Amino acid sequence: MKEEKTTPLRQRMIEDMDIRGLCAKTQQGHIRCVKHFASFLGRSPDTATPEDLRAYQLQMTKDLVSATTFNVRIISLRFFFSVTCGREEMKRYMQFHRQPRKLPVVLSVEEVAKLLASEVCNLRVRDIVPVARLQHDDSQRMLIHVDQGKGSKDRQAMLSPSLLEVLRQYWRESRPEGWLFPGKPKISPLSPRQLNRAFMAAKDMAGITKPATLHTLRHSFATHLLEANTDVRVIQVLLGHAKLSTTARYAHVATKTIQSTVSPFEQMKLVQDRVLRSDGPD
Repeated sequence: MKEEKTTPLRQRMIEDMDIRGLCAKTQQGHIRCVKHFASFLGRSPDTATPEDLRAYQLQMTKDLVSATTFNVRIISLRFFFSVTCGREEMKRYMQFHRQPRKLPVVLSVEEVAKLLASEVCNLRVRDIVPVARLQHDDSQRMLIHVDQGKGSKDRQAMLSPSLLEVLRQYWRESRPEGWLFPGKPKISPLSPRQLNRAFMAAKDMAGITKPATLHTLRHSFATHLLEANTDVRVIQVLLGHAKLSTTARYAHVATKTIQSTVSPFEQMKLVQDRVLRSDGPD
């Protein structure tokens, strides 16, 4: 397979992304989007005019490109023009598509019990504090260290005693040395694709028909914590959300919490009854 030549313009964009600490996956996405725009344009993308950007956005709209894909491409082009090309004014000619806000699918506690998986692809043995000493019984902190998780940030997650026991049994049988869940070959971590295949197989075996994905487990985790009256700020830390408003949206799907909340109408009715009784005949 012939390697694609890196042009000076692309190299400069890569350097700009390196300077800003963008991860490899994000860099690949930006390069792919700018390449798509260049293909539409038929010439070097740095020569684009406002009319070219308008035509490109109009074509994506006619092609019924999803709001997610549309916005991802716009983000990449905004970076390309404002940072690499030094053409900040071009951002004025790029519009984002509004995405319809949908409530996340949530699995019940019973469904999750049938189907267990987690954010495990890049976990190392040492990331789980007690697991690094699984042959002993001196577990103290009960924490999972998530390295470069959501938002490329490290965070700590709780480790339940029941999960620890499962991990102890797994460690005794498999004896992983580097990655907690190695892929093929073992020097590499389990890939998201491999984990997703395992998830879908387990979902079918559990008889779950909801349109659930691996990310659904994250939604379910947050919703179940909320229904257990866990402080939303604690959930924010556990999920690695930068904004509390992002975490608060799970309140919309925490049906047990909604069902157990007393309506203000009931309080109003009690007040009305007291007023009526006080105004009644002596």
